[in-house]
Amino acid sequence: MRSDYRHLKYLLIAATASFTTGAHAQDEPFSGDLKLPGIVNYAPARLENGANSQVSGVDLFLDALLTEESNVIKTGLIWRIFGSEPGPDGKLPLLASAEGGSTRLQLPAGSYLVHAAFGRAGATTRIKLGDEPRHETMVLNAGGLRLEGVLPDGIPMRDQKLRFNIYEDGENDEGERQLILPNVRPGRTVRLNAGTYHIVSNYGDVNATIRADIQVEAGKTTTAKVEHRAAQVTLNLVRGKNGFPLADTAWSVLGASGDIIAENVGAFPTMILAAGDYTVIAKNKNRVFQRDITIRAGRDIVVKVDTETAEQLTQ
Repeated sequence: MRSDYRHLKYLLIAATASFTTGAHAQDEPFSGDLKLPGIVNYAPARLENGANSQVSGVDLFLDALLTEESNVIKTGLIWRIFGSEPGPDGKLPLLASAEGGSTRLQLPAGSYLVHAAFGRAGATTRIKLGDEPRHETMVLNAGGLRLEGVLPDGIPMRDQKLRFNIYEDGENDEGERQLILPNVRPGRTVRLNAGTYHIVSNYGDVNATIRADIQVEAGKTTTAKVEHRAAQVTLNLVRGKNGFPLADTAWSVLGASGDIIAENVGAFPTMILAAGDYTVIAKNKNRVFQRDITIRAGRDIVVKVDTETAEQLTQ
């Protein structure tokens, strides 16, 4: 009972030229003040947009573009300046960092690696500072990805139960993909380098899952709407037609193959299931009951297992 590539026809993708750079974009948060290595002349760990460090040196002006034809990015960038040679630990020393848009740093003459991060998009370039100021413009070749979920016939979806995981497109030698960003909420714009990404959409935490490969275009926001063929189910074990749900009931939900796909305990367990046929088993004290049900996409239901009419199983 798994929704996967068979449901790619329920994926609607649209790319627009607009791109969000403000508060509605979902970014990797800055980790706070960075501990810099023991270097006499370095820029502070965090500089405001356009701020000048108090260290004498050569001016380095930095700005970034999404594409060669786009405007300068004004906010949301994180700049990191690394030494060009690894330190004793084998890692490149982080010399300075800044946040915002275009920025100005003062650094001693020498060679550096400059990294610009814009959400999950980024680019790195090597520069060499001489005696004259330098202006470096970096082209990130990045775009945005906005993920949304829908149910058939325009039925509203419970967005709080919908999450997306974004993976790299390619697989490693073990057949696994590198996770880029987990638990992305619907309606958020994620900044990514242009390219193909593997998306896993989970509605609830049982079996309503859809996978798709989505192309992100540089300078554009790609909106992907995933249609889930699923519904919310609430389970009740009752004694008689108008009986109140019985507490301390242990529930098992079996798929068409007979495998257990969900378990819960309580009087009103609620879950989201992919459309299909299931068998519900309820155990209360020493009695076990079962009922076959069919889930239809977008049609939430309350399933009542009546102890007076349901099939009773022997233990």
